[in-house]
Amino acid sequence: MMKTKMAMTVEEASEYTGIGRNTIRQLVRWKKLPVLRIGRKIIIRTDALDRFVSLNEGKNLRNETEVRPIEIAS
Repeated sequence: MMKTKMAMTVEEASEYTGIGRNTIRQLVRWKKLPVLRIGRKIIIRTDALDRFVSLNEGKNLRNETEVRPIEIAS
């Protein structure tokens, strides 16, 4: 049984979702995807990725106005 990671790097998130690394980085710059920064390293929660993909199904992720940001739970 493989345990799912709580968070992933951009490279791991890209492999997990099938979204390109550069597109994920652009989504982070647009503040559409919440992240944790550790120095230059970007960490993305797995549950945030799952919600983001569900929310943006059918959208063009390279068009900033089409992409819906996910809400950060406090």
